[in-house]
Parts: sequence; structure tokens; C-alpha cells
Amino acid sequence: MPTPGDRPAGSGRPPRSAGPQDRFGEVADAATRALHLLPATPRDLRSSPGSAAPPHRIATDPDTVERDLVRLVLTLVELLRQLMERQALHRVDQGDLTEEQEERLGATLLVLHDRMNDLCARYGLTMDDLNLDLGPLGTLLPPAD
Repeated sequence: MPTPGDRPAGSGRPPRSAGPQDRFGEVADAATRALHLLPATPRDLRSSPGSAAPPHRIATDPDTVERDLVRLVLTLVELLRQLMERQALHRVDQGDLTEEQEERLGATLLVLHDRMNDLCARYGLTMDDLNLDLGPLGTLLPPAD
């Protein structure tokens, strides 16, 4: 007789007593199934002249893989930088910081912004290049002020 934690045999899920590794595999399988269900958009189906691959799918060109990886990493760093900046402004507005802390925080954020611009210039990127298009959701980063 099944216990309350067991699931019916046809549910495709292991019983609740499954370990963390089973859960990771279960999540990976679910993600794979979900991605296979996503239809290609018309934009994905159009290919650029002379290219066999659709333009908005992952393309692994050995000549650009370093730049693409740098672009992805810098995008994540810029997202975190903007989140930290918003949190800092919120704390300043709330009056949680002393004047010295506000000055130090402002100087740190300016240095980080300058460093991001330097890294973008080093790899031939602009800040606009870091703003990923998320399709119907809009862009990852808010518009520049």
C-alpha cells in the first residue's frame, strides 16, 4: 500500500523521499522539456544573408567566443552595479547612512562605473551592447538616464 508521500506511478515524479541529486535531475529534465516546447519566433526563423544559422539563436563562433563571454559577464556585472546603486540611493533617501558613508559609497559607485566603461572600451563594447533584448519583456537594463 502506498504511503502518503508516494506519488502514483504514472505521475513521472519520484516519491518525496528523493535526495537532492534526484531533485536536480528532475529540475534539469523539466527545464529541457520546457525549452523544447518553446516555439521559434518569426524573428528566430529569419536568417541573415550568407548565414545558415538563425540570427537570435546561440552561435558558437570560435573567433568571437571570448568577446561574447566578456559581454555576458559584463552584462551581469552591470546589472549588479545598477542594483547596488539603486539600493544605495534608497538607503541615502531613508537616512540610514552618515555623511561619510554617503561620500564613500558615492565615490565607490563612480569608480565602479568608470571601471565598467574602461572594460567595455577594452573589448570594443558600449554600454548599449550590454543591454540584452528579452523579447516581449523588454530589455534587461533600464534605459540610461
